[in-house]
Amino acid sequence: MMKKKDYFKVTVIILALLTYGLVALACAPAKVRIYSKEAQAEKVSPAKPPPEKIPPQRVATVRPSPAKTYATTISEWETYQDLVTWMEKDFSFDAERYKKFEGTLPTPRTAEETFQLKSGIYIDAAEFSKRTLNQINSSYKAQTVVIVVRPSVFNRYVCSFKKDGKLYVMDYGTPYREITGIHGPYDSLDEYKEFYENHHPEKRQVEGIGYLP
Repeated sequence: MMKKKDYFKVTVIILALLTYGLVALACAPAKVRIYSKEAQAEKVSPAKPPPEKIPPQRVATVRPSPAKTYATTISEWETYQDLVTWMEKDFSFDAERYKKFEGTLPTPRTAEETFQLKSGIYIDAAEFSKRTLNQINSSYKAQTVVIVVRPSVFNRYVCSFKKDGKLYVMDYGTPYREITGIHGPYDSLDEYKEFYENHHPEKRQVEGIGYLP
């Protein structure tokens, strides 16, 4: 049988060992994991949604409206004043064509050609005006007038028409501004002949004037 003294010694030793173990555990260094700011941000910040895809914008294609034809334009004109407005605003004297055919009579352009080119010389303007006026109103009785001038060796051509019993002359195929435009009213071509001789800058003498057949 263990003696009381020995039992007491064993108990003290056991208590000492337990105390030492507890102290050792308490003094052991604690391992703390430290995260970087970037890692913390990744943990804290929610995931960014993917960028929204913007569909490509469609560029509207502007198509120019087709140019009006001669027939369509003329169908909208009501009086000779519409022709005068177009001739003064859009038509121009073709100096190159005039020089090319100087001293001769070229084949006149069609009304459609003159309308598209918006230019011409005496015979082109005269034929264009005659056809257009007669399409606007047949009572105008438009005709091509030939002017035989000297010292020139070739003739000039203009367009005449009637309105309210009077005679008017249109001349937009000349390089001379002094005689360009619409002239009248006259009672006869002789009155226009007098105007032509008095206002032409080169003081041309008119030997004859009349209508083309």
